[in-house]
Order: sequence, then structure tokens, then C-alpha cells
Amino acid sequence: MKLSLILDNIASRLGIAELNPMQKRVMESTSANTLLLSPTGSGKTIAFTIAMLRALGKPSGEVKAVVIAPSRELVMQIYRVVREIATGYKTVALYGGHPMADEKNSLTPAPDIIVATPGRLLDHINRKHVDLYTTKVLVLDEYDKSLELGFHDEMRKIMRTMPNLSRIILTSATRLVDMPDFLKMSSPEVIDFLEQGQKPRERTAIVEVESPARDKIDTLIDLLKSLNNGKVIIFVNHRESAVRVFDHLKKSGLPVGLYHGALDQPDREKAIDLLNNGTTPILVSTDLGARGLDIDSVH
Repeated sequence: MKLSLILDNIASRLGIAELNPMQKRVMESTSANTLLLSPTGSGKTIAFTIAMLRALGKPSGEVKAVVIAPSRELVMQIYRVVREIATGYKTVALYGGHPMADEKNSLTPAPDIIVATPGRLLDHINRKHVDLYTTKVLVLDEYDKSLELGFHDEMRKIMRTMPNLSRIILTSATRLVDMPDFLKMSSPEVIDFLEQGQKPRERTAIVEVESPARDKIDTLIDLLKSLNNGKVIIFVNHRESAVRVFDHLKKSGLPVGLYHGALDQPDREKAIDLLNNGTTPILVSTDLGARGLDIDSVH
């Protein structure tokens, strides 16, 4: 796809007149293997979409590009962006909680671009609904999570179905120490913009609250009750911690929701919807909620 058309679509369909430095740097990259490290919310989706589309030829009725993300919410957000930029190409989204029959129908004729979660993509591969032999470009968005959240074996199997890759792009807001051998990432070009994301935005205030007790839950409850009305996200390290904090906050009478990877898809969607509309303005989440969710007015 011509760069001029890509940039025109970004401006006219997404309302972005000028790319940021990170996006320009990715746009200029010609490396076969690229590792993009940049903070959450910095515009990585647009960056890798530009690189992906520049590597594609004309639509041919074959799958030429695959984008994999670790959650349904992130897949949908990527899909909406790619669809707006990739005019003339057939783009489909595959994810759990979506009717399999509808997705099967969307794969005929074959799309040019697939955006999917690992599990659902592998399901379609196993059912022979899709053939990735012709795929030239693979993007793993938030690749560290795609390889850590129980997707390692699925990713290995998916990679075996794409023997003709000419470009692999990995993106993340954090570094992964060990790169799996099956990715075949030999000497990738590292585009690192994490340093520029270390300083909080001007509108962000960081406040340290000391807890007089070893168990910080009572201090957290007091803090939440002292805040002005607004949306709050509480991040914890593990699902068990998320459930424990959620239970305590709920028992204290606070309007709270719960979000983590073990919840069924409808429950996760409902938690985000209730946070967005203010019904439950407090959300307890694992770091899955830090990747790709678009939530307005969070304090």
C-alpha cells in the first residue's frame, strides 16, 4: 500500500494530521525483524499498521498479514484502527465470545489481514477455516503478554503454519528477557521509546500514601472514600489478589467491578461497560487492564 494513501487515511479517517516521533521512526524502518518498545497509549497500533501495510502488495484473496493480541478488547481496538487505514483490503477480527459461524463466514473469501487472539486463531486453523501459508507479515502486539498468559504453546503452533514470513514486528510496553526460539527473530532492530515514557504526563500527579497497618486494604478503602466522585482503576499483581481486594471493597459498600483474564468474556465486557458509564466507577484489575483499554476520565 502506498505511503501517501496510508497517511491520507490516517489524517482523514482518524483525524491525526501528524505522526509522533515513534511512529515516524517505525515508518522509516526497513528491517525484516522489528522490536518496538513504547509506553501504553503512545500510538503503537498506528505505527505497526503503517509498517505492515507498506509491506503488503495489492489485495490478492490470500491472507498476507496477521496481527495477534492477547485480549479480545485489544483485538477489537486494533481492528477498528487497521480497518480505517487499510482501505481496499479485507480485514477481519477473530476472538473468543464471538460466534464461530460468523467468523467462519468472514473468512470466505480469504481476508488480506487478520486481527486475532491466539486461541481463536488456532481454533480456526485447526478447523481448516483459514490458511496462513501465504502470510508475509506477522505482528505480535503486547507480545510479552501473548507469550506469558498461557499462550506460549498456541503461539508455537501458529508460527508453524506461517513458513513464508518476510517481516515480524513485536510491540510491547515492557521488555521480555527471553525471546522464544520459535519466533525466529534473528538480530531484530530494536526501536526503544520507553525512556521517553518514563516521565508522567503533566496532568498526572503521583502521590505516595503510607499505610499504618501491614494489611493495606483498610487504608485503600479509606483512600477511595476520600476521593471525589470519578473513575478509579486499582491494579494488583495476581488474579487471587484482584478477587480479594474486590471482595473487601464490595463488603465495605463501595461500587466496584472486577477485571482479570480468568473471567468469562461477557463478564469482562460488562465490567468495562459499567466502569465507562459510571455504574461501578471503581475497577480492580490485573495488568491485563493496562493493555489497550480505552477508558475516559480515569482519576
